[in-house]
Amino acid sequence: MKQTHFYEYQKTDKFKCGKTLAYVLFLVMPFVLFSCKEKVAKTEVKSSKPNIVFVITDDQGYGDLGHTGNPIIKTPTIDKFSAEAVNLTNYHVGTTCAPTRAGLLTGRNCNRNGVWHTIMGASILNREEVTMGNVFQENGYKTGMFGKWHLGDNHPFHPYERGFDEAFYHGGGGIGQTPDYWNNDYFDDSYYRNGVAEKKEGYCTDVWFDEAMRFIEAKKDEPFFCYLSLNAPHGPYNVPQEYYDMYKDETAISEKQKRFYGMITNVDNNFSKLLNKLETLGIADNTIIVFTTDNGTARGYRIDEETNKLLGYNAGMRGTKGSEYDGGHRVPFIVRWPDGGLTGGKSLNSLAAHVDMLPTLTALTGQKFEPKKTMDGTDLSAYLLGKEEAPKRYLVTDTQRVPWPIKDKNSCVMDDNWRLIKGKELYNINDDPGQENNVADAHPEKVAEMNAFYESWWEDVIKETKFSVIDLGVSDMDALTCHDARTIDYYPPWNQQMIRAGKPMEPAPFTVNFVKAGKYKFHLRRWPAESGLALGAAIADGEPATSNKEAIVDGKSMKFAKAHLKIADKIVDIEVDNNLEAAVLEMEVVKGETELLAYFDMEDGTPCNAFYIDVERVN
Repeated sequence: MKQTHFYEYQKTDKFKCGKTLAYVLFLVMPFVLFSCKEKVAKTEVKSSKPNIVFVITDDQGYGDLGHTGNPIIKTPTIDKFSAEAVNLTNYHVGTTCAPTRAGLLTGRNCNRNGVWHTIMGASILNREEVTMGNVFQENGYKTGMFGKWHLGDNHPFHPYERGFDEAFYHGGGGIGQTPDYWNNDYFDDSYYRNGVAEKKEGYCTDVWFDEAMRFIEAKKDEPFFCYLSLNAPHGPYNVPQEYYDMYKDETAISEKQKRFYGMITNVDNNFSKLLNKLETLGIADNTIIVFTTDNGTARGYRIDEETNKLLGYNAGMRGTKGSEYDGGHRVPFIVRWPDGGLTGGKSLNSLAAHVDMLPTLTALTGQKFEPKKTMDGTDLSAYLLGKEEAPKRYLVTDTQRVPWPIKDKNSCVMDDNWRLIKGKELYNINDDPGQENNVADAHPEKVAEMNAFYESWWEDVIKETKFSVIDLGVSDMDALTCHDARTIDYYPPWNQQMIRAGKPMEPAPFTVNFVKAGKYKFHLRRWPAESGLALGAAIADGEPATSNKEAIVDGKSMKFAKAHLKIADKIVDIEVDNNLEAAVLEMEVVKGETELLAYFDMEDGTPCNAFYIDVERVN
């Protein structure tokens, strides 16, 4: 679970304001002619603002598609879509999911906005950040998000509090993670609609697409922004049997890869339904539709654990998910907009990144956007439209995987063709796409220039780095999970399999803000409230692995003796009855920001953080 931070440098003025205004006016004027090689006949630009459907998958790499050269995977719809659209072939994101989504939605690198990790309190988007949802909403768009949020599961960080009129999503960073609804496993699960749990029949990816298409149909007569943020093909690798069966006889990939590929083919089939829905509704031509992914492949290319054989395909790149080499952060980006001339299968090779999407999409749609904070992204609309070259700049990615960012840790400085890794290794991607030949000694001036930039980048970014603070007392009952506890040198139990395993977690605090002073009850739990399980309960509902699903372990019993609550300098504790669902402690709290620590002493004296804490406002 590594993360990536981006910053860019331009020698020209930010956003090239005058030119940007020129193309914005150009795009929104009715009856303007566009020309392209593939479409000779004139094309009208609609007077209405274009819709946007932004599809992003989880853990699918550049090589996990047919049109990028994978000889096994079945992605006919996305391959055809690529041939009809514009492809950014040198497009980069974070090396893991939450950092990418944070940068995508804000145009600001994740180190600035509070999301440099996927857990440990560092996957929560700072409250001051303005999201793409906010910008589109304020400009008259109807906004909806479906699937994976992973930017905060508490107030004021839910998607419906960050610019989305309608949000239907799972908890945490994936199905079955600790903040997710208990016992979700991709099939017939319960998700959250604007914060309220709702059970849905069907496979999760099918559900997200169905909900997105319902939203699109309901909003077809007004401009809309649909953010379809998928959790597939992130593990656990559970997939409908029919999709596993498509790959079951493949000998060149492992069993997990068969399920992984099946999940991607399921996405492809759903993407076909989405494209057909837009056609049926008559809005396909005036809809900007994007397909991309959030980091390098997690399973599509690796050493098989049993045979020690290299399996899969990575488009000749070095590194996979979490790597500072290109295989960790170079991903596909495909955009189509027939009314805007974004068609024809063209490939654009200049450096681009997820942080460019907010300024680019607002320019393409003629929206007003005046950022109040430093932006790392730039407007690439003219580049996409063939009007200008892409700006010359640097991008920086670094993989941290620590509680607080560390200077120089696993860094990569990029321009169009050069990659400086950890300040020492230099590669030219044109000559050496696999990053095998370090040419730093032959280009000392380039190394010095890129290192100098990195120094200035770090100094600028780290000034903004801070943790997010969770609000309590907003609702009558708020829930915390150990997923977001601020651990230092260990990972908290971030998924439900770890909760089931029953290994004690070293106590760690939460940074919280009580919005109201008064009396509160704190329900310290081992199991989440919706499970209905007692503190000391064991559960024997585990399932063995099958061809299409991973195993679920039984829930181990844990026995507790005392429960402790510490808020600021106040401490309370009680004896624990393991037959109850929670140990409930009361405390008068003052309004404002503080640290909250809630933990148990087990019967053998071992301390263990409460895995779940429900905070009830009494008055």
